[in-house]
Amino acid sequence: MPDIVIHVVASALYAALALHFWQTRWRVPSESGRTAPPAPRGLQTWERAAILAPLALHGALLYADLFGRSELRFGFAHALSIMLWLAVLFYWLESFVYQLDALQAPALALAALTVPLPALFPGLASVGALASAFEFRLHLVLAMLAYSLFTIAILHALLMAVLERRLHRKEGATGSALSALPPLLTLEALLFRLVGAAFLLLTLTLATGIAFSETLFGRALRFDHKTVFAVLSWLTFGLLLFGRWRHGWRGRTAVRWTLSGFVLLLLAYVGSRFVLEVVLGRT
Repeated sequence: MPDIVIHVVASALYAALALHFWQTRWRVPSESGRTAPPAPRGLQTWERAAILAPLALHGALLYADLFGRSELRFGFAHALSIMLWLAVLFYWLESFVYQLDALQAPALALAALTVPLPALFPGLASVGALASAFEFRLHLVLAMLAYSLFTIAILHALLMAVLERRLHRKEGATGSALSALPPLLTLEALLFRLVGAAFLLLTLTLATGIAFSETLFGRALRFDHKTVFAVLSWLTFGLLLFGRWRHGWRGRTAVRWTLSGFVLLLLAYVGSRFVLEVVLGRT
């Protein structure tokens, strides 16, 4: 089966599941004033199995792209695709502990959009020494894990913002997935655990990036726009964690800092690669 067909099938399965979770978990009161039926609590057995199907196809495509070819090509499309593949996987595993059904729809929808991107934008080819270097692969794995955890954190932050707005406006969540979510304080604690773990991985990513630069380029760090945005993102998330520990930052403050750090992180690699590959046309 051609790769493009597998891309389309995986994307379609993700999209169908996103629509299913949207319809079954995000119901709101109807215009007649009657309340919609309560949303199911937790993933059903068939839903867990159904998510594994596109997840497996998506993972097989990424493995073939990164390890099944003689020439390693990696760009912004692969980065986004890996980020969302790991995000869906983490949410699938997280669902055994927390009832976070409300986040399945956006995560699956974003995954549906990113699956075909590597086929459309194959990325830049890495030189042989670069592609085979252990430091490069370790740096890549750490970076993608950090990106994925920050992606999950940003979805948590956005969900918290929706919940907080509903609380301030005294809007009910009856019949929707919001009514089945853990308390806001629990979500907030989970957000900071995610940010803390992702910050550790980002720190290791920067450290291996320095070691990687020394190995291949003979200098500790290349001071370019990618490095600048990565360091700014690291500082932003570090200040967020410090503010939480020292000043008890929470609520909108935590959401704003999380959003700011995530935007900077996207600009660090995905944004710079997008400009190189799409805007400037360098392949």
